[in-house]
Amino acid sequence: MNATAAALLGLLHDGPMSGGELVAAAGERFGSFFAVTRSQVYRELPVLAAAGLLKPGRPGPRASQRYQITAAGRRSFAAWLTSGAASDAVRSPLVLRLLHAGSLTPKQRAGLVGAGREAYAERLTAAKAAAKGEDDPYRRAVADFVVAHTRAMLRLLDAVPDV
Repeated sequence: MNATAAALLGLLHDGPMSGGELVAAAGERFGSFFAVTRSQVYRELPVLAAAGLLKPGRPGPRASQRYQITAAGRRSFAAWLTSGAASDAVRSPLVLRLLHAGSLTPKQRAGLVGAGREAYAERLTAAKAAAKGEDDPYRRAVADFVVAHTRAMLRLLDAVPDV
């Protein structure tokens, strides 16, 4: 099972959702550390349903369809949680751009760094608020990670030379 499929199964533990609801929930719950696109969601849902991990509901308005996790889906998700490597790679387009920022003009580099600083400053404010209000110890640990990661990204942006 890939991480996107696992993310969807995890979200569906909260109850049935449509593809659009899953996209929104993914962005809200873990958008700061794990990106899930609309196309990924709509590609994974029929695959998970065909594997018996989800049960599709009746089509609703505008052909939307709600999906419910099955018992097999819960078992598969639990197996995914307990398997796999203990480490993973960071995939950040901004870090990739910064790696090659020496190829930019000083003005282009300043624009890249300035936009990154602005975005991460906003994220830090939101991440601190989310961490402060989180009671679940696992979600709190992840929220604290998001705060630390966001601060690290700001330090990285501060380390980019002006020349």
